[in-house]
Amino acid sequence: MFKNTIKQWSVKDRPREKFIQKGSLSLSDTELLAILIQSGTRERSALIVARDVLALADDNLSTLAKLRMKDLLSIKGMGKAKAIGLMSALELGRRRRLSEAEGKSIITMSADAFDLIRPLLEDLQTEQFWVFYLSNANKVLAKEKSSDGGMTSTVVDVRLVLKRALELNATGLILCHNHPSGALTPSPADVFITDKIKKAAQCMDIQVLDHLIIADQSYFSFADEGRM
Repeated sequence: MFKNTIKQWSVKDRPREKFIQKGSLSLSDTELLAILIQSGTRERSALIVARDVLALADDNLSTLAKLRMKDLLSIKGMGKAKAIGLMSALELGRRRRLSEAEGKSIITMSADAFDLIRPLLEDLQTEQFWVFYLSNANKVLAKEKSSDGGMTSTVVDVRLVLKRALELNATGLILCHNHPSGALTPSPADVFITDKIKKAAQCMDIQVLDHLIIADQSYFSFADEGRM
């Protein structure tokens, strides 16, 4: 007879006991999710529910972090409490990455900027535009969201960006925005706003050092590609 509940399994096969005996690295993604989900139903164990959660995310943890409450609730055996617990764990992971990145106060290359902005943009389903304001020594004076957009675009007020740069006595800017579609290729609008801010900043002796496009776990750098 098939054993649906984890309590009916051999002790060595139960995720929690396996965690205690062998450590977290011995568990699969499904088993770790099952621990977070905690319990299933009479017909479906927590491991089966966890398997369905991963399947919904195409077995991709980055995609999993983008799932919304209604997506998780579409899975049989996932109630609001389980969904909230799972989403809270994913949010803690994001905040940990952000906390680690905040230790970098100086940007010397595009990868430094990517590490700082990635936790804020990689899982969003709408576009956001952020600006790093830098000192003459490339120290980050501030990292601020300039605008929110829709699925495919966002509107940036160049005057407000430069006003803030003057308030902070910034000498350098790094522009960042995300592409929820996952495409890394700059759009004509991306090129236009980069040039527009760059030309306006030059009049104030402020240099636009780079523009990063973030898509999932990757990025495109205008500077690295010689397009600044």
